[in-house]
Amino acid sequence: MERTGKITAYRLIVAVSLFLVLFDNVSFFRHVIGVYPISAQNIGFLISLFVGLTALIVLLFSLVASRYTTKPVLILTLLTSAIAAHFMDHYGIVIDHGMVKNVFQTNVNEATDLLSLPLVLYFLIIGVLPAIGVYLAPVKYGTLKTALIAKLKVIAICLLILVVAVLTFGRFYTSFIRVHKPLRFYTNPTYYIYSLGRYFEEQYSHPVTTVRPIGEDATIAPTDKQRELVILVVGEAAREDHFSLNGYQRDTNPRLAQRDVISFTNFYSSGTSTAASIPCMFSVYTRPDCTDRNEESTENLLDVLRHAGVSVLWRDNNSSSKGVAVRVPYQDFRKPANNPVCDVECRDVGMLSGLQAYIDGHRSGDIFIVLHQMGNHGPAYYKRYPPSFKRWSPVCTSNQLNECSRQEIINAYDNAILYTDYFLSRVIDLLQKNSAHFETAMFYLSDHGESLGEGGIYLHGLPYFLAPKAQKHIPAIMWFGRGFPVDRQALEVKAGMPFSQDNLFHTVLGMLEIRTSVYDKKLDILNDGG
Repeated sequence: MERTGKITAYRLIVAVSLFLVLFDNVSFFRHVIGVYPISAQNIGFLISLFVGLTALIVLLFSLVASRYTTKPVLILTLLTSAIAAHFMDHYGIVIDHGMVKNVFQTNVNEATDLLSLPLVLYFLIIGVLPAIGVYLAPVKYGTLKTALIAKLKVIAICLLILVVAVLTFGRFYTSFIRVHKPLRFYTNPTYYIYSLGRYFEEQYSHPVTTVRPIGEDATIAPTDKQRELVILVVGEAAREDHFSLNGYQRDTNPRLAQRDVISFTNFYSSGTSTAASIPCMFSVYTRPDCTDRNEESTENLLDVLRHAGVSVLWRDNNSSSKGVAVRVPYQDFRKPANNPVCDVECRDVGMLSGLQAYIDGHRSGDIFIVLHQMGNHGPAYYKRYPPSFKRWSPVCTSNQLNECSRQEIINAYDNAILYTDYFLSRVIDLLQKNSAHFETAMFYLSDHGESLGEGGIYLHGLPYFLAPKAQKHIPAIMWFGRGFPVDRQALEVKAGMPFSQDNLFHTVLGMLEIRTSVYDKKLDILNDGG
């Protein structure tokens, strides 16, 4: 005899869907109310939006519901949605396919920086507790026939609710869909489910099996009689408007100000995350064509340099090269085994250790070195610099940035910029030591910018078209040793012109005087056409 007190699978689905809308969509409704304030005119639409989102989530769960999938799917969704809700509520982020890519490419150190008591509480209270309730719920599934009929009924009801809502409030939904498209990016779990699907479709539907070579015709110009030594420093989460070289009121660049550098004040990133920006900036493609597939299936700048006979080295104190340095020597400086300058974490300046020996060991040909900084990686900005660089205080010592005052966040962030200033001055010192034997140059640019609480938004990674200027406007600095063949006066005139990471590929080829069919002088900042 069957136990009494059992509920149907679809009642459980409706209950979980209501829970998700009520507790995991605070960020979504906060943004919606910012556009459609609670009023007599808007209240009907807001209610329909609540009901419609619930119906949509019920519909999605119903499509995959069965005796063996209902509870696992509901439990997994509750757990992941609780984590997503925390980051959306506290940092103002969007879980799009770019953010999903970041999640899959993150490392233990980055993940540890994001751990916090609020995250644990979110996970336990609106994740684990309701998941336990789902696990313990006595569910009546019925026969295959009755389950199929119930599924079709629920799907039909959900579709009817959605149609009635749109027809009844058509004027509102027209503006919601067309004019205020970013609002639906905050729906939880629907948008991150869509983003997961898009990510896996891009990654696995047509896997990259071969890499198309480019620049195999690359050669050093016959007129280039002097060896070049160029160091490219890839920064992390640095903002153009926090560099005193660019007019920031705090002296965050005291050392660079004495080094005769050229600072570009109108430079923009290709993406708003490391995973998006780095592959694109080293790619022959410009930002509109920088897709994962194009980047993974085509050689990049480092390969072209190899074809020309340049010695290439990538040293990393960040997460990784994001696939850029897979065919060149790569050294990981995130661990004390390689990096001799470590305290609470390994420092960027440690990447200079042994670099002179590397240079001395290459007695012919040009040398190109990439140093990928930890820089201003958030949210734990206070960890990004040694204590001696704590010039501005008090600082935010929490990874829950919304719990700190904006000034505390800025103080920690600016101290990290000050440490980058020191690191870049040390890079210049190394290059100056080698200027008698090489034409030397440094090119620094950040991978993306950073939000520091403006409008309730923190960190980075918002979709490019939605991201504020702070996440895209980056610092870019050049330094040249004596004898480097560059027209400094012409370059200083260009310093305020609009450039982007699209220019990196061709500018580096120009710096190293490499001739190849993939070089475009119009995108070379150092060229008269740049």
